[in-house]
Amino acid sequence: MDTHAEPRRLPTLYIPHGGGPCFFMDPPAQAPQAWDAMAAYLRGLAPSLAQRPRAILVVSAHWEAPLPTVMASPRPPMRFDYFGFPPHTYELSYPAPGSPALAARVRALLAEAGIDSAEDAARGFDHGVFVPFLLAFPDADIPVVQLSLQVGLDPARHLAIGRALAPLRDDGVLIVGSGMSYHDLRGFFSADAGVAADAARFDAALAEAVGQADPRERDARLADWQALPAARRCHPREEHLLPLMVAAGAAGSDRGRRSYGERVFGKAVSAFRFG
Repeated sequence: MDTHAEPRRLPTLYIPHGGGPCFFMDPPAQAPQAWDAMAAYLRGLAPSLAQRPRAILVVSAHWEAPLPTVMASPRPPMRFDYFGFPPHTYELSYPAPGSPALAARVRALLAEAGIDSAEDAARGFDHGVFVPFLLAFPDADIPVVQLSLQVGLDPARHLAIGRALAPLRDDGVLIVGSGMSYHDLRGFFSADAGVAADAARFDAALAEAVGQADPRERDARLADWQALPAARRCHPREEHLLPLMVAAGAAGSDRGRRSYGERVFGKAVSAFRFG
């Protein structure tokens, strides 16, 4: 990565963050390599960038607020928002600095677009951030600001939020949506072949929507994501898909593509990159 050149436009990303602290536990006996490919993808993110980000803005599936809300702490704490996992997974640490300046810039851009926002100086990194970032950016030396989803989970609203934030890409800020492209917890561990087939159908249609050459068509298909095959069977609730909308909105005219794809416990899971 080029760490000295003037900032060039960074891509926007939609990444999977796995299940709880999955990368930091013994693998399941029935599928000992279940998380290996996803972990390898996450470890390869930083080397895949043309330059080191000056800061990262991340939208996690695990934070919803009445208004889009930014973390404003210069030293965000940890937020262990998973339950029933081994004790050592509650000792993980991701001491990346925050950036009150970036938080203020995010709010200013949203205001310019007519989008009300808020800030939270106390909230810490949830596992949708620290779990994947411990692999993707393990040195924890890049400032990270987390942005919430907005209650109601309106896809068009989150596309608009992304569009408002697009100028950050030219300032050396990496915009990351962290979720899971398949998120039916009951179906995830099901051996039913029909469940796996539904996941594959949805994944293929989602990749086709993301890859549309015309950004207006792409955004229209994403806004109407529930019309994709098996959409509600793959996302009974859409909070893990909505970070993709922010990443796509910030992509502008940059075409999206699948940057990672595999089957985890038999279910198709993908990551996407724009630019």
